[in-house]
Amino acid sequence: MFSWKLLPLEETYLFHDFHSPALEAADFQSKPMVLLVGQYSTGKTTFIRYLLEQDFPGMRIGPEPTTDGFIAVMHGENEGIIPGNALVVDPRKPFRKLNAFGNSFLNRFICSQMPNQVLQSISIIDTPGILSGEKQRISRGYDFAEVLRWFGERVDRIILLFDAHKLDISDEFSEAIRAFKGQDDKIRVVLNKADQVDTQQLMRVYGALMWSLGKVINTPEVVRVYLGSFWGKPLQNTENRRLFEAESQDLFKDIQSLPRNAALRKLNDLIKRARLAKVHAYIISYLKKEMPSLFGREKKKEELISRLPEIYCILQREHHISPGDFPNVTKMQDMLQHYDFNKFPSLKIKLIESVDKMLATKIAGLMSMIRDEESKAPPAMVSGGAFEGSQDGPFGRGYGEGVSAGADAEDWIVSREKHRYDELFYMLMPVNGKITGVNAKKEMMNSRLPNTVLGKIWKLADCDQDGMLDDEEFALAQHLIKIKLEGFELPGELPDHLVPPAHRKNPTADALYNHSED
Repeated sequence: MFSWKLLPLEETYLFHDFHSPALEAADFQSKPMVLLVGQYSTGKTTFIRYLLEQDFPGMRIGPEPTTDGFIAVMHGENEGIIPGNALVVDPRKPFRKLNAFGNSFLNRFICSQMPNQVLQSISIIDTPGILSGEKQRISRGYDFAEVLRWFGERVDRIILLFDAHKLDISDEFSEAIRAFKGQDDKIRVVLNKADQVDTQQLMRVYGALMWSLGKVINTPEVVRVYLGSFWGKPLQNTENRRLFEAESQDLFKDIQSLPRNAALRKLNDLIKRARLAKVHAYIISYLKKEMPSLFGREKKKEELISRLPEIYCILQREHHISPGDFPNVTKMQDMLQHYDFNKFPSLKIKLIESVDKMLATKIAGLMSMIRDEESKAPPAMVSGGAFEGSQDGPFGRGYGEGVSAGADAEDWIVSREKHRYDELFYMLMPVNGKITGVNAKKEMMNSRLPNTVLGKIWKLADCDQDGMLDDEEFALAQHLIKIKLEGFELPGELPDHLVPPAHRKNPTADALYNHSED
């Protein structure tokens, strides 16, 4: 409905010729898409296979540039490949507007369909390996950067893959990253094959990568970089295993959240499109207004094109538009060369007001409606493949570590170190088997943890909330301090397996503990 309100403004001022094709129903109904971009042999296709945990039709993996086209990996009941020319005439797929890039591109574009649980929630776009050195001068036969820009506007996540041994950003890669300008919130970076270097080298590689990215991605925010080795083979260097596991889980959570945020993301892209369409209408109508009716048209056209940066400033002041809403001035100047300014339409205020009304009233209501629907029935997170069981079981993140340690043990895990804690406890001169908060504070402060953390530990350890600690509660406090000093997080509530035996409501647990003490 909202795209229909925007369509008259776009058609009147030739928005589709200058910027982006018209929106279709498939653009709103399609599953969230993830776009993978990187130089050849950085592991893009292997990364997809790692997520799906099975091969997909059309997959080729090797150290040379094996993927020479775009592959849309999508869910389908029957396994198979749909060629590009057939794909762009399918109204159920969001690729119809790609036919504008011609046969040279469509011959290198396929859809790989397969029944896979991961693909029930997301679709993944594999791209050709970006070339470097002399190879990048070879023409692909189509505008590679423009195709990436088209996908960048429509996907939910853009993942740039780098190899720990291949950090150089070639000219073609720089051009590809610049094609994603305005989509910075979608970009994530993966430093793949990070297990092939040791910790010291990894620090240097990470620093070099951030420096290289800083020259290409011109944003004040630091782009999020995930470190790891995303394939199913043993790690070559295991000293950073815990780091890689934590990073992979963070990346998985980011991808798993895409279905939940898909509706809002599409709405956000529609708002961005509407703002650009308004600005475009102001530019086109201004150029029309400045043109002479009879003589000197070509000369005036050249003058207006050269003055386009100045015209941007005039329109900013006149209509109170943010500079970030304007299209790229150089690209706009190039495209305007091919148009007759006298045929441009004049400013139609009603079309602008209609879009303003949509943005001011309808969009806000739709956003609250989406949130209400998602709170009642949230979309299913991405599951299956590498996402299956990544949180549960003994190989889940943090299992048997930190607060979780001892969860499946018969004895109270704190009792293993309690003899040491008891020595400290009795040095603090307990009265009636308990020490005061003042005495406990002196000892706990030796950990050098902030007062906010120690205060939380105190609340967790003081099980009976009497403002004092007995020997078991003191031992528990020391155990929690040790957990925090080892870099693990404290729980919001004390887990059952950490409750001191004397403070448990279950007499069986007490009996087990007393038996182990005997």
